[in-house]
Amino acid sequence: MPMWEQRPRRDLSLALALTLLLSACADPSPPAQTQVVAPTPEAASPQRAGEPVSAAEIAARLAAGRAAALVGDNKGAHEQVEAITDDLRRSAKMPDPARPIDREAARMAARSVAAVRSAVWIDSANLLVLVDNEAARTEATIDAICRNLEPLGDTLAVVVNLQNANALSGDELATLSRNCQLAPGDRAFLQPNRQVDVIAPELRAQFEAQQAQAKQDPERQRRADEAARVIERTTLQVGEGER
Repeated sequence: MPMWEQRPRRDLSLALALTLLLSACADPSPPAQTQVVAPTPEAASPQRAGEPVSAAEIAARLAAGRAAALVGDNKGAHEQVEAITDDLRRSAKMPDPARPIDREAARMAARSVAAVRSAVWIDSANLLVLVDNEAARTEATIDAICRNLEPLGDTLAVVVNLQNANALSGDELATLSRNCQLAPGDRAFLQPNRQVDVIAPELRAQFEAQQAQAKQDPERQRRADEAARVIERTTLQVGEGER
C-alpha cells in the first residue's frame, strides 16, 4: 500500500469510530432543504455550538475524505478529518485551544459596539461590558459583541457579562450573562458559571417576596423600604467602583 494512502485511512477509521460512538445521540436525518437568504451583517447571528452532530454530514465528509485519499489528495483527506473533529468538538462544547482570543483586541472590539462604555476581563473566560443605558442591556448587544469577537478566535471560550453603567436601581444593575455560542445559563466544557452580580439573583428574589408580604403591614413596610434603599445604595456604590 502506498505511504500516501496509509495515514488518511487510519485517520478516517478513527473518525468513523468516533462517529459510531456518537450515533446514538446524533441527528440521523439530513437537514431540510430550504432556500437560505443571506442576512445583512447587522442582522447576522453569532456562531452557535452544542448542537447534535449530523450523522449524514459526517458520512458525507467521510466519503469525500476517502475519495480524496484514493486520488492522492492527502491535504483534502486531512481537511475532511479535521472538519469531522471540529464538528465533534463543537457539539461537546469544547473551545478550540488552537484559536485563543487576544484579550486586548477583544476589549477594543467590544468597545466598538454601539452604547458600550467600557470592557474589562474578569478572568480568562469572563468579559465584563458596561453599556450606557438600560435599553442596551440586551441579548442583542451580547450578539453584536460576540460577532465582533469572531474574527479574533473561538468565541466558545468567552462569556459576556453585560451591565448598565447608569443603573438607577439594583434591578437595572443586574448582570446579563451568556456564553457567546451557547444558550443563556449554559457554559462550555469545564467553564465555570461565575457569579458577577453584587447581590445574587436568588437573594434579590427572596427580598422582593418579603417586600410583597410587608405591604400588608405598614410598620413592616417602612422597615422593608428602608432595607431596600440600603441595598440599592450599596449595590450602586459597588457598581461605580467596578468602573
